[in-house]
Amino acid sequence: QVQLVESGGGLVQAGGSLRLSCAASGSILSISFMGWYRQAPGKQRELVATINTGGSTNYANSVKGRFTISRDNAKNTVYLQMSNLKPEDTAVYYCNAEIRSSKYPFSSGNYWGQGTQVTVSS
Repeated sequence: QVQLVESGGGLVQAGGSLRLSCAASGSILSISFMGWYRQAPGKQRELVATINTGGSTNYANSVKGRFTISRDNAKNTVYLQMSNLKPEDTAVYYCNAEIRSSKYPFSSGNYWGQGTQVTVSS
């Protein structure tokens, strides 16, 4: 079994910062990409940022220059440093990862965390 657990959400004023963390645990052989998505009330879930094993990153245009994604491969953890937060960043943030199991037949699967609420007040 594989589990993703997010932490670090909360309430912050516009212009403030938050750091989200997501740790993967369980029967893990390897993790290819890891990423963050978000879903605001009444809207579809959207990509925020992704990072692959080699450290290459991809960001949504709306967060470029304000958010930074990073990962610690030794800890199977991905981070999202969010700065200059805006009210429109308010959403539930979800961690996502493509993980290969360490148990036979060593298959890969796509996993989601439970989500963490980020609220930015104006």
